[in-house]
Amino acid sequence: MKQKKVLQVVRHAKSSWDNADIADIDRTLKARGIQNAYEISRKLKLNNRIPDRIISSPAIRALHTAVIFARVFDFPLKNLQINNMLYESSEEIMIEYIKNIPEDCQSVMLFGHNPDVTNLVNHFVKITVDNIPTSGVVSLTFKCQTWNQISRDNLDNELLFYPSKEE
Repeated sequence: MKQKKVLQVVRHAKSSWDNADIADIDRTLKARGIQNAYEISRKLKLNNRIPDRIISSPAIRALHTAVIFARVFDFPLKNLQINNMLYESSEEIMIEYIKNIPEDCQSVMLFGHNPDVTNLVNHFVKITVDNIPTSGVVSLTFKCQTWNQISRDNLDNELLFYPSKEE
């Protein structure tokens, strides 16, 4: 059995606020958000950071971001999971969910929203992250055998992948 678990936390790509009549859950991505999602997912693929499982918030902007990552990773879209817990959630609920991920999964990528994703990351890292930007990914590697064991104490490595600044 492997001695590590990898949790990759992704904030959805930049979304549009152009239509005030659309419900928050239905907001779409901006063109810049789509570009950033491709940029970051390609970086992750080059760094061999392809997860065993991809789980997304049901919000259109998060789901679209997850689909872009899945395509770049050649991850089967039929295996992409949607979980309502990742939309308007809390750090505690997300941690409880993560701790119950099946043990045959060594790495998972969660697509969600701020402030939830930043709060989740800050639960585990030793140096506080002020804000995960849109399309930002924080990859956390834990030295443990089960998801229930992940904690700040057994965090072995953290990597941050952020999109390039707009020009």
